[in-house]
Amino acid sequence: MQFDLNDYYYFAHVVEKGGFAAAGRALDLPKSLLSRHVQQLEDRLGVRLIHRTSRQFVVTDLGQAFYRRARAALDEVEAAEAEVRCQADSLVGRVRISCSVGMAQYALGDLVSRFLLANPGVEVIQNVTNRPVNLVEAGIDLALRGHVGPLPDSSLVQRAVARAPWFLFASPAYLERAGRPTTPEELGSHVGLKAGWRPELGEWALLGPKGARHTVHFRPKLCSDDMSTLKKAAAAGLGIVALPGYVCRPELVAGDLVSVLPEWLAADARISLLTPTSRGALPVVRALAEYLQAELPGVTEMVRAD
Repeated sequence: MQFDLNDYYYFAHVVEKGGFAAAGRALDLPKSLLSRHVQQLEDRLGVRLIHRTSRQFVVTDLGQAFYRRARAALDEVEAAEAEVRCQADSLVGRVRISCSVGMAQYALGDLVSRFLLANPGVEVIQNVTNRPVNLVEAGIDLALRGHVGPLPDSSLVQRAVARAPWFLFASPAYLERAGRPTTPEELGSHVGLKAGWRPELGEWALLGPKGARHTVHFRPKLCSDDMSTLKKAAAAGLGIVALPGYVCRPELVAGDLVSVLPEWLAADARISLLTPTSRGALPVVRALAEYLQAELPGVTEMVRAD
C-alpha cells in the first residue's frame, strides 16, 4: 500500500483534538475523511492505533508511540517548507502564542507590534486567557507564563525569560487618609486589594532585605483576575495592591500610585517561555521566541518601586 503523508497529518490532528469530530471541525473536513485516512494508515501498518466506538475514543500504546514520531516528522516537514518559502532574511508564516491578560496588556502589546512591523510576512494569532491552556490540543506554538515557584514538570520545553518583581502600591490619597506603613507589621490594619477572584482571606508573602520574610493576612476589599481593574481601584484610593512593577509604570510616573515599603517584594516572579517541542520549530516561531527572550527583560525588570 502506497505511503501517504496525509495519513500522518490527519492521524496527528485526530489524536491532538481527542476525536474525529473535533478534528473535523478544526480542519473543516468531514470526519468520514479523517476516519478513512486513519483506517488506511492502520491497514498499512497492520496494527490498531485508535480504539473507537460510538462512546469511546482511546489511543493505543502503539498509537501514542506512533503519534510522537509522526508529529516530529510533520514538524520537520513544515520547517523545511517554511525555510524554502522564506526569501533572503524575510520571515514568512503564522505564530500562535498564548499568554495571560495582564501580560498581553502590559508586556507584549508593543513588543508584538514591533515584531510584526519588522517582519511584514508574519501573522500572530494571540490566545489571551488567565486559564490553563493545553498547548498541543490548542495548536499553540509558544506560551509565556508568569510564576513564582517552579512550573509543573511536563513534556513542554521551558526557558526562563525574565524577572517580573511584584511590589505594593497605593494612591497618595489613600496613604494620606489611612497612614503610610513603615513596617510589614503595620500592613495588617490596612485595606487590601487581591489579585485573583476567589474571595478567601488575602495574603502578602513579603520578601525583604537580607532574606527577611513576613506574611501579612488581610480581608480583601476587592478581588479580581484583571490587573487593570486592581490598578484603577488602587489609584482611586480603595486600598493597597500587590502588582508587577512594570504594570504600574505609567501611574508611578504620573504620581497616581506610589510604592509602599519599596524595599520589600510582594513576589519575586519569573516569566518563562514554553514550547511544545524543541525539534522542528518553524523559523518564524524560533524568531519570535528569540525576540521575546531578548526584549522582555527590558520591559519587566527595569521598573523598581523606589
